[in-house]
Amino acid sequence: MFWTRLASGTVLMAITIALMVNGGFPLFWVITVISLIGLFELYRAVKMEKTFPALVGYISSLVLDILVLNEEYQYLIFWLILTLMVMMGTYVIAYPKYNSEQIVMLFFGVFYVTLMLSFVFKVRFLEEGILLVWLIFIGAWGSDTCAYCVGKLAGRHKMPSTLSPNKTIEGCVGGILGAALIGFLFALAFYKDRDLWWQFALIGGVSSVISQIGDLAASAIKRNHDIKDYGTLIPGHGGILDRFDSILFTAPIVYILAVFLR
Repeated sequence: MFWTRLASGTVLMAITIALMVNGGFPLFWVITVISLIGLFELYRAVKMEKTFPALVGYISSLVLDILVLNEEYQYLIFWLILTLMVMMGTYVIAYPKYNSEQIVMLFFGVFYVTLMLSFVFKVRFLEEGILLVWLIFIGAWGSDTCAYCVGKLAGRHKMPSTLSPNKTIEGCVGGILGAALIGFLFALAFYKDRDLWWQFALIGGVSSVISQIGDLAASAIKRNHDIKDYGTLIPGHGGILDRFDSILFTAPIVYILAVFLR
């Protein structure tokens, strides 16, 4: 399992590096496809992945990404309202085939997966986005790696959460400090402006906190629906949402902090 996880993680990182360096439409379309797969996995958790309301969610996801890409925000709220109205319409017409919790999850998925993940290409398309975008992965995957290492080496006190009984307070703090340190060193390597050094450290630390919340949120959804993983697409890791659950949370916060601080 370890070697399978390592191999798939290495391939995933190589693809990520290639996409982030290149940017442009390849990145946009890959993120769009990832969003659609993530939606499918989430919808499958509530046994709705092959229904007409789910199809509405998939179409809405595609259009939403295009609107965000083109910064057509004046149409975004109208599109989301239309999506909800169509989903509710099918709920009423097909009643009692679907329940309200399923319809809520379908609409929630468009926000949770598509809208939040779209901030990956939003950050990449910022000025100097080719560097800023790595803060998303530092806050998510870098934080996770640091938290795991510190937790294994020095973890003594369990987190007061039933979602992840193996997580420790030391690991949590180690992830935050580790992400902040990586962010600092990353800025040190590419920038001479000292203000950017602490800004990257701050973004790394804050995004680590948000990342850990995102990871636990995804675990809570899985627990609620009695599933271990969202899928098996990525060997050793699970599904798209199992690997990108923290990215969903770090991408928006990195964008917000990058714009606010700079």
